[in-house]
Amino acid sequence: MGKVFDHIPADQIEFIKRQHIFFVATAPLGAEGHVNVSPKGLDVFRVLGSNRVAYLDLTGSGNETSAHLLENGRITLMFCAFEGPANILRLYGTGHSVLPNSPEWDELFPHFTEMLSMRQIVVADIDRVQTSCGYAVPFMDYVEDRETLTKYWENKGAEKIPAYQAEKNFVSIDGLPTPLAVVHKEQS
Repeated sequence: MGKVFDHIPADQIEFIKRQHIFFVATAPLGAEGHVNVSPKGLDVFRVLGSNRVAYLDLTGSGNETSAHLLENGRITLMFCAFEGPANILRLYGTGHSVLPNSPEWDELFPHFTEMLSMRQIVVADIDRVQTSCGYAVPFMDYVEDRETLTKYWENKGAEKIPAYQAEKNFVSIDGLPTPLAVVHKEQS
């Protein structure tokens, strides 16, 4: 059944590389706040070491993960086997968002492929790795990545992204600021 590790074992790194989707979970500190779970696709996830991972985060309708990380840093990432042997892998740790034009961006970005709507890189330092059986996860066939988000921003144009982010990505649904808002305020 399940196993616990203090690092990501090599076989689980290979498992991660084969996955087409992963899930990110974060939450604010207050009991009144909302827990956020976001599915992520496309080729955006990277294992940087046995205790460090990152993903290229794309502009979307919200920015909960970034706000929660700014407030408290807690993050869990989950991968599920939808083909082959059953497996669920959870990575627990602390994370932060890295915005373009920061020195850390220059260090991390070479690991990724540039995408029009990229807004930040989410980095997580992992302190607990846990597998579980996944016996109830269904088999599902991967067909292809959706092109909807990419085409949406291609049609809108890069010049529209900052205004969209200001409207939709500066504050969480619970009113927490995101790093995008903090940097924007500092620059104003």
